[in-house]
Amino acid sequence: MINPDLPFHHIAIEGMPKSQKTKLAQILAALVGGQAVLDRTENPYLRDFYDEKEGASFLAQLVFLVNRYHQQLRLSQRSLFEERIICDYLFEKDKIFAYQTLSDDELVVYDRIFGILAERVPRPDLVIYLQISLPTVLQRIARDGSPMEKSISEKYLGDLVEAFDYFFFNYRAVPLLVVKADELDLTREQEVMDIIAKAGQVKKGLLYYVPESYSNRESRKK
Repeated sequence: MINPDLPFHHIAIEGMPKSQKTKLAQILAALVGGQAVLDRTENPYLRDFYDEKEGASFLAQLVFLVNRYHQQLRLSQRSLFEERIICDYLFEKDKIFAYQTLSDDELVVYDRIFGILAERVPRPDLVIYLQISLPTVLQRIARDGSPMEKSISEKYLGDLVEAFDYFFFNYRAVPLLVVKADELDLTREQEVMDIIAKAGQVKKGLLYYVPESYSNRESRKK
């Protein structure tokens, strides 16, 4: 049953790796009702990509793109709007990674494929972007990242943080809630409820939200 206090049927949550977007999608689905749809991370070329084998980045990117396309297509073909959908990724974000890893020649092919597939993918009603900084990404990977994640260079992660921020700074397709999430504590009910309340306030365009936890951290620095 759709919660009348949150007038969105299809929500996408985005952010850098280790931004807690999957955890937030699962929590919101439980609290406001709906189905959590999670990004598929299995990819036979991912190990080769991290090992920097020739051609592996292009193959890995295509596998992710096609997997996400098929998952989104299945959503659009079923009774998508009979229940709320909360997805832990935005289909368009695939381009962020592609433009960080692919060569110019590979991007020409990728863009053609992406353009064909994107036409059939349903757009969300709301996007929530969990914005975190490079130090936070590095700290969380060092603490609980997989061996493959720990092999990623700081330079690549820094470029990725900038690419995510640039993408969402210019994102205008649907209403967007940007949450400053470096100190976001999803175990605190109040912080989750604040995000739900802020999401309900987004009518169009952009709403930027700084949780109390982040404000407290900044105050402690002074």
